[in-house]
Amino acid sequence: MTMLFTSMAFFGFITIVLLIYPRLHLRGQNIFLLASSYSFYGYWDWRFLFLLFTSTAVDFWAANSIQRSEDIRHRRLFLLASIAVNLGILGFFKYYNFFLDSAVSVLGYMGLKANTPVLKIVLPIGISFYTFKTMAYTIDVYRRNIAPTNHFIEYALFVSFFPQLLAGPIDKAKKFLPQISAPRSITRAKILTGLNLILVGYFKKVAIADTLAPIADNIFGDPGGMSSGQLWTGVYAYTFQIYGDFSGYTDIARGISLLLGFETIENFNAPYLSRNITEFWRRWHISLSTWFRDYVYIPLGGNRCGRARMHGNLIFTMLLCGLWHGAAWTFVLWGALHGVYLILHRMVKGEGGRGFSWLLSLPLWAKDLAKIFLTFHVVALTWILFRASNFEIVLQYFQGLFGFGLFTGLSIPVLFACSLLIALDAVRVHLASNTWLSDRQNFSVVRYAVAGVMLVSVIAASIGHLGTVTPFIYFQF
Repeated sequence: MTMLFTSMAFFGFITIVLLIYPRLHLRGQNIFLLASSYSFYGYWDWRFLFLLFTSTAVDFWAANSIQRSEDIRHRRLFLLASIAVNLGILGFFKYYNFFLDSAVSVLGYMGLKANTPVLKIVLPIGISFYTFKTMAYTIDVYRRNIAPTNHFIEYALFVSFFPQLLAGPIDKAKKFLPQISAPRSITRAKILTGLNLILVGYFKKVAIADTLAPIADNIFGDPGGMSSGQLWTGVYAYTFQIYGDFSGYTDIARGISLLLGFETIENFNAPYLSRNITEFWRRWHISLSTWFRDYVYIPLGGNRCGRARMHGNLIFTMLLCGLWHGAAWTFVLWGALHGVYLILHRMVKGEGGRGFSWLLSLPLWAKDLAKIFLTFHVVALTWILFRASNFEIVLQYFQGLFGFGLFTGLSIPVLFACSLLIALDAVRVHLASNTWLSDRQNFSVVRYAVAGVMLVSVIAASIGHLGTVTPFIYFQF
């Protein structure tokens, strides 16, 4: 059983951590946080602590070996050893059965039968996140962007830091390791900002995402029996469920980190207010999109090559991004579609926007609204691939989505819940602050009232969800 941020086990755990942690000196804090992080992860299944430790130990050794060597061949050998171990572990646990089933299917189409063993493999929670974190560290040391740490405890804490361990954000060592090695101050401003993020995170997760989850599950469970309006309700419900779920988790993780004296990367920046698909990927899951940009897209050549190769780089990067999210062809197609969207946007942008000439006659605010509306629905429709368990569900969904009965079953309460997240993002964009509720300079009765409504909503939703466990969606990745 996972120690969810919304579970009573976690509330007991974090209470103990916050009571003991401030009373320790720096080395004691690091050791205590490392032990706490391993306890947090081991609460789910202690056996997988070995994998976490293995990735940590291998990359600590590889990074220091790379740093000590001046021979480029030896440096590459250590880097390849690190990548091979990390991708080998990730590939076996996450993709073994997927590639095996795909190979068997291909052989079947060729008229060949293959008897291959299917293993019952449990996917270690958070493995994709901490694997990418450790790989980025070793690659950065190889590139001489950072110098490796000689303190194993500090590096092990960087990898396993419990607020980020299960679903990110994927902080880089260049920013986070210095915070571990230096004395930390927990100021009043950090506490207020942290509590702000935690409150907003729980509101997004418990009051919005967990409320939308059963609606999305019901509609995606039988799309063939739904009207067009119900199917659109399902699209909107899941679109905002996954956003509220994941961004809510990130907000809680960032808030807890601040209570411990750490500043972490922002992972979401009002993505559904993006005016094009490129902007969306600069605002959605920022730490992951940045990872793929820095360690896949740019090394492939990025924009520094011909148009055809650049487009190929985009497609390949987004295919890997889709595969990272899940071991299924629906995720691969989801990534491919986003790659195509990014290419189309670059082509239209390169033509001076002539592909959207009808927007030229509109006022600026109307242009922005039109672009946001179009981008949002392009993204929302691709979430169908992300949520559907197989292509049969996808086909049923799209067959009924544009049929009759648009206003039959279109849920007003769902639209209202979705609009709350849009409103939150609109306010934060307008105020240019992700923590405006705790902004002492501009604090007012309105902000107190909003915070109070959020808190009451979280409590009411928690009572309503008693007996129901809704895990964070990205735990499966």
